[in-house]
Amino acid sequence: MILLFTATFTILALSSLDQVESSAYDKIVTHSRIRAKNEGPNVCALQQVMGTKKKYFSTCRNWYNKSICGKKAMILYECCPGYMKLEGKRGCPAAAPIDTVFGTLDLVNAKITQRYSDQSKLREELEGAGSYTMFAPSDDAWEELDPTLKDALVSSGNTELYNALHYHMVNKRLLTKDLKNDMTLESMYNKQGLYINHYSNGVVTVNCARIIHGNQVATNGVVHVIDRVISVVSQTIKDVIESNDDLASLNVRTVALTSGLQGQLAEPGHYTLFAPTNEAFDKLDSDVLERLMSDTTVLQALLKYHLLNSVQCSEAIMAGSIYGTLEGSNIEIGCDGESLTVNGIKMVLKKDIVTSNGVIHLIDQMLMPDSAKQVMELIGKSQSVFSDMVSELGLSAAMQPETEYTILAPLNGAFSDEVMSMDQRLLKIILENHIVKLKVSLSDLYSGQLLETLGGKLLRVFIYRTVREKDLEKENYAGLTDLLKQEGSYTLFAPVDAAFGTLTEEDITLLKSKPFVLYFFLDDVQLLLGLFPHSDIMTILLSRRHQRPQGDPALPL
Repeated sequence: MILLFTATFTILALSSLDQVESSAYDKIVTHSRIRAKNEGPNVCALQQVMGTKKKYFSTCRNWYNKSICGKKAMILYECCPGYMKLEGKRGCPAAAPIDTVFGTLDLVNAKITQRYSDQSKLREELEGAGSYTMFAPSDDAWEELDPTLKDALVSSGNTELYNALHYHMVNKRLLTKDLKNDMTLESMYNKQGLYINHYSNGVVTVNCARIIHGNQVATNGVVHVIDRVISVVSQTIKDVIESNDDLASLNVRTVALTSGLQGQLAEPGHYTLFAPTNEAFDKLDSDVLERLMSDTTVLQALLKYHLLNSVQCSEAIMAGSIYGTLEGSNIEIGCDGESLTVNGIKMVLKKDIVTSNGVIHLIDQMLMPDSAKQVMELIGKSQSVFSDMVSELGLSAAMQPETEYTILAPLNGAFSDEVMSMDQRLLKIILENHIVKLKVSLSDLYSGQLLETLGGKLLRVFIYRTVREKDLEKENYAGLTDLLKQEGSYTLFAPVDAAFGTLTEEDITLLKSKPFVLYFFLDDVQLLLGLFPHSDIMTILLSRRHQRPQGDPALPL
């Protein structure tokens, strides 16, 4: 009985420890097992994208949407990693036999990898003493490999194939819980790096190849099946930019050099670069390209908007997510079937160019941040009428490129038939007074501020803030007299005598017996005084003028 208790306690302790150390991959496999609990023991539920061979231990989001990357997915039930079926038995009740790494390749349907291991004389190593981790390409991965590259590996003699397979191996046993995000492992081929990413949705990648069947334990290590054949990574992002033919013309290469960021792209890091191809640059108007190339600050913003400070492999993207760029703005990366999307647009031509400091995806459209646009380019569709009128009335020419402006762009609905029927000279004057001759952000504005417009007029700024009642409540009306004697600029809405004639005797008694509640909206230009019923008291709404900052000269009205 004591031995039974000890054994049970030990198993529970080890299970608890393993749960604490479990990774995102392990957790999603556990959830998949729970989803398939009605199918029998050790069965996992997976989703397969319709029309493809791609299968995933899906996230809750994709599971309930019944889709992956916007495409319908069907449910499959398979044995969880490490288990197998028994004839006549429900589910997957048997643990998979533990063999050497070489024998395990057959168990996990990596038969081509097993055959090439035998052919290249790697078998003896895979069956011998040691403790290895092998990232074994699936049979489909070998079938999808570029035929020219595949033929070169297989027909060039055993050495090349042996080296290629050795690059898929690490000289120690690593389970998925040991594979940390942004980890670099030394492969068994000349200690060349293997780049690991472990994502919160349970996807684990090695050189952007996804682990599709993990943790198949062997007597001398562990096997993880991956969805593609990987090759040695030797270049940085900077190296790829300088050597890739798709980036050969006046493009990212020149932008990186001119913006001063070329050095950063050669340094260690974990980046994702959406690199515009030659085609993307050809789509830009020549004047836009000339303006971009002439301003180093704009170029830096432009390139940084194409850079993420994290590695986002295509196989890890199963739905749209928001990511912050190095420029400071956000972009949305999603997928549509086999294609990656950026801000909802299919623009990725080539995915997963793996480098030693990140990954590159080639795109055929330029991503343009607001910080790289001129002010008129920021006007959206809802202000398109204003944009058209500025162009038609010749105001665009008045806004010189080297000068800064702030545009107060009315929505399309503001341009009524009456406005559009105005004399064009008058309409031009009105629109000129919607353009401020200064770059002013919202945080720069203060109450009482005067802004000069393109038409030579002055606009006064009003800022209103709502304050909690308990912070502003006053005891009686007498304090208002003192307030109105102070210096300032106020607007007073004063009820005439006749207004009091509408009150009942009960109202008048209430006014005399109850204090007024004064609401002060501080930092405003105006003081607004009104008389309103508020429960069993009368409420006075007030706002107080914001004092001009000391030393700020008043502009004439």
